Amino acid sequence: MTSRFAHTLPWGTEIVEDGARFRLWAPAQGSVSLLTETGATIPMAKADGGWFELHTDAVPVGGGYQFVLQDGMRVPDPAARAQISDVHGPSRLVDPKSYAWRCPNRKGRPWQEAVIYELHTGTFSRAGTFDGIAHDLDRLVDAGITAIELLPVAQFGGNRGWGYDGVLLYAPHTAYGGPDGLKRLVDACHERGLMVLMDVVYNHFGPDGNYLHQYAPDFFDADRNTPWGAAIAFDRTPVREFFLHNALYWLEEFQCDGLRFDAVDHIKDTAEEEVLAEIARTIRTRIPDRHIHLTIEDDENTTRLFQFDESGAPRLYDAEWNDDWHHAMHVILTGEETGYYKDHVDEPVARLARTMAEGYDYQGEVSAFRGGKARGEPSAHLPPTVFINYIQNHDQAGNRAHGDRLVSLAPPEAVDAALTLLLLAPHIPMLFMGDEYGETRPFLFFTDFRGDLAKAVVKGRRADFGSHESYYNAATGEEIPNPNAIETFERSILEPADTPRLALVKQLLEARKTHVVPHLTSFGEHAGAVTALKGSAFSVQWNLDDDSALVLTANLSDAPVTIPSNAGGKPFFTTPPGIDTDAGALPPWSVVASLTF
Repeated sequence: MTSRFAHTLPWGTEIVEDGARFRLWAPAQGSVSLLTETGATIPMAKADGGWFELHTDAVPVGGGYQFVLQDGMRVPDPAARAQISDVHGPSRLVDPKSYAWRCPNRKGRPWQEAVIYELHTGTFSRAGTFDGIAHDLDRLVDAGITAIELLPVAQFGGNRGWGYDGVLLYAPHTAYGGPDGLKRLVDACHERGLMVLMDVVYNHFGPDGNYLHQYAPDFFDADRNTPWGAAIAFDRTPVREFFLHNALYWLEEFQCDGLRFDAVDHIKDTAEEEVLAEIARTIRTRIPDRHIHLTIEDDENTTRLFQFDESGAPRLYDAEWNDDWHHAMHVILTGEETGYYKDHVDEPVARLARTMAEGYDYQGEVSAFRGGKARGEPSAHLPPTVFINYIQNHDQAGNRAHGDRLVSLAPPEAVDAALTLLLLAPHIPMLFMGDEYGETRPFLFFTDFRGDLAKAVVKGRRADFGSHESYYNAATGEEIPNPNAIETFERSILEPADTPRLALVKQLLEARKTHVVPHLTSFGEHAGAVTALKGSAFSVQWNLDDDSALVLTANLSDAPVTIPSNAGGKPFFTTPPGIDTDAGALPPWSVVASLTF
């Protein structure tokens, strides 16, 4: 079996026998040249469709290069595999086959085994690098994690940022360790049985270092914008290929196990087969012999991308982040009612129970937060494993003015109950880095911009909270941390600790592995149902194809509640420990997990 991998790109560079091929789509240019690190300028040949191409040995592997536009402007390669330094300087010619994999051709793990751990490379460790993550993987494995999901790592402006402002989407950030650093991390994960999921952003480019407008304005849709910048013209073939091959690149060249597609509700096109479907179908066709997992974030709560064959295997996407579950749970735990939480303040426990049983809360109902628009589609027919749930993620903490984590907003016994529901339900659970031990340090919004852009980000950040009064923590807008200050970034770095919360999470994930995962291979139609609902307590049952049923019963309040707690099943876990399930009453903030046969 091969231990060296390379994905052939239609854009950018390819190592060939007599040097390298350089290729750029620049339909707005009459001429383009290649600039080498020695200062040589070599004209590129103009081909059909706005392409420019050159075969040359003038750039050695590891050497720098730029493209020179007809007005003399120098730009990086938008499909560079690496940069020499930042997004404005030369790209670096990489031979992807120079890395010898230690753990090649790994088949991965089935989706039902996924326990996802979302992490940010720069703040997960003091090193702030891919190697820094690799050095702490054993701690995650010991906790019961089976997959890490990296916030976007494509090169963005500056050295600090969440990654959602990426502009060079093929280049793992230099500050994190570049392409070889990422490959070492994937290898280290695979050696430990961990999956690696990559968060990719295909709905916009960041504001610092995006030069596509200069030579390929047709890359963007002039009639549409996203909340973060110009919309992308996916109807055009070179644009479509740029993203299709980017997805394949992470899976083939870097051997990642899956992708998470950011905010797909802002990815629009009019092609007969929408680009999201084409990407997924192509991946399934090209990589049939590995467990590849494709997930989305979609504010519209749609279901069209979830299609399964007779065996239950996904034809397109595996799962979606379920904000509805999070929002209802957050309202229960904190009582917050502003922003998007306003859609879940009436009977939040009933809404949470519905998401437990059926997936979405909003399945066509009118959303007050979205100006009275209908949101969502019926989802009860989908298997529970289509829905990824979480008590918080990078958005839910970082988009608060002070980066508050849930542990600072809710009592510990309430968070324990929420974690029990999260980790023992048949949905796919996701922990945000630090959840496993109860990290108290904030996760703040941070950037590394300069000049007018830095000022605009600070001003915009402070204006964002005009409608989120509860996010102020009694501070004024001027006291919101400056995203560009190094202190803001440093305050967000994890400080792992051995805590009672960590012991609970380990116990829960062991119980999930033993009692829940073996039953997640198939479900009957409309498997989930709310079987009891009384005030702040509920019971949900999922019918399994082996004639068993999983039952979760919870009391999410600070007063005891009388409610059937196990529907005749045998409890395999309770929070807090030692609940007398025959007594007919659930203590405050308690959960009982049972199996019936």
